[in-house]
Amino acid sequence: METRADLLIVGAGMVGSALALALQNSGLNILVVDGGPLTVKPFDDNAAFEPRVSALSAASQRILERLNVWEGIVSRRVSPYADMHVWDGSGTGNVHFSASSVHADVLGHIVENRVVQDALIERLHDSDIGLLANARLEQMRRSGDDWLLTLADGRTLRAPLVIAADGANSTVRRMTGTATREWDYMHHAIVTSVRTADSHRKTAWQRFTDDGPLAFLPLEREGEHWCSIVWSVTPDESERLMKLDDEAFCRELEQAFEGCLGHLISADPRLCVPLRQRHAKRYVAEGLALIGDAAHTIHPLAGQGVNLGFLDAAVLAEVLHAAAGRGERLADERVLSRYERRRMPHNLALMAAMEGFERLFQADALPVRWLRNTGLKLVDQSAEAKAMFVRQALGLSGDLPALARI
Repeated sequence: METRADLLIVGAGMVGSALALALQNSGLNILVVDGGPLTVKPFDDNAAFEPRVSALSAASQRILERLNVWEGIVSRRVSPYADMHVWDGSGTGNVHFSASSVHADVLGHIVENRVVQDALIERLHDSDIGLLANARLEQMRRSGDDWLLTLADGRTLRAPLVIAADGANSTVRRMTGTATREWDYMHHAIVTSVRTADSHRKTAWQRFTDDGPLAFLPLEREGEHWCSIVWSVTPDESERLMKLDDEAFCRELEQAFEGCLGHLISADPRLCVPLRQRHAKRYVAEGLALIGDAAHTIHPLAGQGVNLGFLDAAVLAEVLHAAAGRGERLADERVLSRYERRRMPHNLALMAAMEGFERLFQADALPVRWLRNTGLKLVDQSAEAKAMFVRQALGLSGDLPALARI
């Protein structure tokens, strides 16, 4: 049995779902295909925190609001933060960022990935967008002017335009032979949620240790103090830390964080994720576009991964809406290249900046340590420099798609 569509989105994760919703009034016959069940479970306020979280920027919030998704996120669980404190554990340099420096209420929101995902899927079920769950892609090839996708159960899907939104290990990217540049950071990220004795004070905390950056991100739970942690360490150190019991892990973590939030009371189960940077050499080809982690993965240093993905989705939707209005063929590589030209420079610049930060803070040479501590102090003393960083983080500058603008 063959199913035809104008547009196939492979991957109903956060970015793929957002793209589908951004295109729902385009007049296109859209089908979203995913290997998961695409069901929404009732949310339990008392459930343990999901270990994987995202630091949603104000620009991402605006996109989700305009897609009528933000209300569903807030009705579940969000944790706003108004300040960010960053310091070098090997020196005296530190910098404090505040939303109030640009007259904003918050810098962003820490949200569990499953909360964002469920709110998006809920909206998709309320739309007229086609959803195909539990559909594992087995084969993909060109058939005339279309792509022909074969699923594991033998069904076939046909469309002139396919969007790869199927994550860092994208099957579509592999099957279409899309080349990437990638390298291993030789670090693993340990992620979990921890209960602290002291309040996080709606502040995101980041300490650069000798092994790698350690972030404490605020989580909201009435009557208790919780943070999501992302601890980047060497593979050998991650193996050692993962073998510790909860009590011993909390003591090591408390020491690495310099006890800034007091005694660590408990920790949820831990995940360990190898860190690898990846960037597709091209985001587009004839009848094909890559978005989100399928196009680029970035060090979790600044929590920007999903924010880049939401901007990808919003820009691609804007390009396709405009092309449809002019009667252009949406699968034309020249049309899709407009999306690539707008997003690739921005993504590459941020990836390069994060790579530079990571290398700078890993360097142990005394002159480099002096340079980074001096730099942090100078930034902290400059209200203009800090305001510039805050505006960038809030999505108040740059080439923003209409969905993300104020």
